[in-house]
Amino acid sequence: MTQQNWSIYLSGEIHSDWRQRIEAGLKDQNLPVTTLSPVTDHGASDDCGVDILGAESAPFWKDHKGSKVNAIRTRTLIDRADVVVVRFGDKYRQWNAAFDAGYASAKGKPIITLHDAELTHALKEVDAAALAVAETPEQVVQIMNYVIAGKL
Repeated sequence: MTQQNWSIYLSGEIHSDWRQRIEAGLKDQNLPVTTLSPVTDHGASDDCGVDILGAESAPFWKDHKGSKVNAIRTRTLIDRADVVVVRFGDKYRQWNAAFDAGYASAKGKPIITLHDAELTHALKEVDAAALAVAETPEQVVQIMNYVIAGKL
């Protein structure tokens, strides 16, 4: 394929090093890739709406305001991405990641899901929309190396 710069949006859980492992692997393979992601500072992501736009009296409205501010970034970066990787961890439910996968699918973006085998049944509908289902960040790197450089 051409040596265009690829953009990969890394959506999903923020409690492990999966993003760093993918970024390091892409760099090791010398692939022309820019990674994009949501704000991964949990506190900032939760509080952005009220910190910027003002306090709310009910948790619902705090979350509502923050999710809309976060959606500006998420939608814009998914729209720019060539590929969307969606990571689901086992410790927390990532409803936002499932929504990102649905949004990416609706936009016609190629999706790679990333999760442990134990989550396969729970994520069967999300996986059905994906073009690849990986269990490790290293598999994501191998997929991108093949897709971009044609190398196994």
